[in-house]
Amino acid sequence: MSALTGILYAFLAAYLGGWYTGFWSGNFSFLLFVLTMVTLCFWLAERFHFEPKRAVAAAQLLASDAQRRQALSAQGISRVDGDVESARQEILRQPWWLDWTAGLFPVILAVFLLRSFLFEPFKIPSGSMVPTLLVGDLILVNKFHYGVRLPVINKKIIANNDVKRGDVMVFRWPGDTSIDYIKRVVGLPGDQVSYLNQRLYVNGELVPVQAQGDFYDESSMTYRPRFTEKLGDKEHQLLVDPQRSPLFFPNRKDGPFPFQENCKYSPEGVSCKIPAGHYYMVGDNRDNSGDSRFWGFVPDENIVGKAFFVWMNFGNLKRIGAFN
Repeated sequence: MSALTGILYAFLAAYLGGWYTGFWSGNFSFLLFVLTMVTLCFWLAERFHFEPKRAVAAAQLLASDAQRRQALSAQGISRVDGDVESARQEILRQPWWLDWTAGLFPVILAVFLLRSFLFEPFKIPSGSMVPTLLVGDLILVNKFHYGVRLPVINKKIIANNDVKRGDVMVFRWPGDTSIDYIKRVVGLPGDQVSYLNQRLYVNGELVPVQAQGDFYDESSMTYRPRFTEKLGDKEHQLLVDPQRSPLFFPNRKDGPFPFQENCKYSPEGVSCKIPAGHYYMVGDNRDNSGDSRFWGFVPDENIVGKAFFVWMNFGNLKRIGAFN
C-alpha cells in the first residue's frame, strides 16, 4: 500500500507539473473530486480494516506481555524488563502513507464541499472589469445564489435566485469550458441587446449613464472617461475609450458561435436577440473586453456563481469589500 500511495502522489505531481507548465489544461474541480474519492477510499480502509487490525495486534501484545509477567512472577521474578507501552504505541501509530491519505480526507472533503456548494475564490487576471474589479483582486463567488449544482458536471439540481441584469457573474467560457470568465450580465433570455456607438441599449431603450470624470487605468497608464450606469436596480461604474472604433466582429477562430444568426453587426456596433436559456455578458471596461459581443451567448449550464466580494488585494488593501 505504501508503494501504491507513492505512485498516486507521483501521478498527482506529474498532473500538477504539466498543468503549471502549460502542457495541458487542468480542471481543479475534477482534481478536487478525484482527491476526495481517493482519500475517502483510504479513510474507509483505515477506519474498518487497518485501524482495527492494529488494535488487535496491540491487544495481543498486551495479552502476551501479561502472560509473560505472570509466568515470571510464578518463578519469583517480580522485576521484568521491557517497555510494553512504547511498543504498543508504535503498533497503533498510523503509517505515513495513511497519514497522507486517510488523514487528509476530512480537510479535502471540507474544501470540496465548501468550494462546490458555498463559496469559491477567484483571482482577477485581466482588466476587462475595470473599474469595478482590478487586476489582482481576489474575489469570492457565491456558488448557490443561482441554485445548487452538482460539482464537476455543473448540473443544477435545486433552483434559487434568478439571474438579474447587472449581476457580476463567473461562468465557464463557451469557447473552452475549462476556462472561467467574469463579466456583467446585460441581457436575459428574450432580450434585444445592442451596443451601438459605445452606448448600451436593452429592448430598444438606452441604458442611462452619468459622467463621473476621468479614471486613471494603471494597466494602460492612461486616463479614460468613467461613467455610472444603471442596469436593472443597481448602479455600477464603467469605462469607455473614445479613441476606439465601435466595430465588432465575431470570433471566427473556431467557426461561428451558436445562435450567431441572432446577431447583426454594423459599423456602429452589434445588436443581438438573446435565445432562451442564454445570457449576454459584457465587461465594464467596455472597449477593452472580449465578451458576448465577440464570442456569443452564455448558456445557463455554464454558470458558476455570482461574484460579490473582494476579500484581498495585496497591492491595495482598500479594495477589500463588497461591490456591485
